[in-house]
Amino acid sequence: MSLLPSATEIVYALGLGEDLAGVTFECDEPPEARARKTIVVGGRDTSGMTPAEIDRYVRDQLASGGDLYTLHARALADLAPDLILTQDLCRVCALPSGHVGEALDYLGCHADVLSLDPHSLDEVLDSILAVGRRAGVPGRAASVAAALRGRLDRVAAQVAGRPRPRVAVAEWVDPPFTAGHWVPDLVTAAGGEPVAARPGSPSVETSWAEIAAAAPDLVLVAPCGYHLAGAAEQAPAAAANLPGVPVWAIDADGIVVRPGPRLVDGVEAIASILHPGAVPPAPPGAVQQVSGPATQPPSR
Repeated sequence: MSLLPSATEIVYALGLGEDLAGVTFECDEPPEARARKTIVVGGRDTSGMTPAEIDRYVRDQLASGGDLYTLHARALADLAPDLILTQDLCRVCALPSGHVGEALDYLGCHADVLSLDPHSLDEVLDSILAVGRRAGVPGRAASVAAALRGRLDRVAAQVAGRPRPRVAVAEWVDPPFTAGHWVPDLVTAAGGEPVAARPGSPSVETSWAEIAAAAPDLVLVAPCGYHLAGAAEQAPAAAANLPGVPVWAIDADGIVVRPGPRLVDGVEAIASILHPGAVPPAPPGAVQQVSGPATQPPSR
């Protein structure tokens, strides 16, 4: 059973899709996960809310001790999983493992619970190995992780020796939030220098003035919970507050904010923005320029 979208992606990458019994309402990759599996975690549909409204809702829920996600305990008991994949990294992103443990104790269920809490890109790849070990396919996991590292090595070779543009990533726009955890690593791996960032730490609220003070050569808008279309709708807020700085939108949920195998797609897509010509163009639906001239390597 997977209680977070990134874990669902890992399960399928390991060829264990047929063994997956339950998922969350946000597990949309691959699409068959949400279509064919039992939904064991629900939550509020925020699709009609603005970023500011979502921010207020999340703050109010957390301040009042409320939950952002609902575990369907009866469904969990009926499925009787052997292994549950969950997390403790972010209460905003998924159900914490403590809620799972309490439900298991209440229901009298016995399951192995693995909490995936990576803080860096390397730790994301290590989490694939951890799932493989606990699911009984360590060799398969090692092959998947090695292939992903091979792609990262290829990008590193393509951008080696080139000037590294200064890149700020906005994980939210109203209010603006810095990039945290593994996201700055994506920029570094893509041949950029992350600024206004918190590598290995949670993202925090900031201001457009603070982002501007970091002197980025380029801004990536990667709002958590949104694919490219949603990011492109929000990116003009960054462009309006950072005149003269090129702004790009990126498929955040697909290739930036979920700690799963597709983060390597994110590295490749970011590299294609920072180093056009040296790196193949990103596939359709990955990135979109919103303002400013095409990216040119900085002279410094």
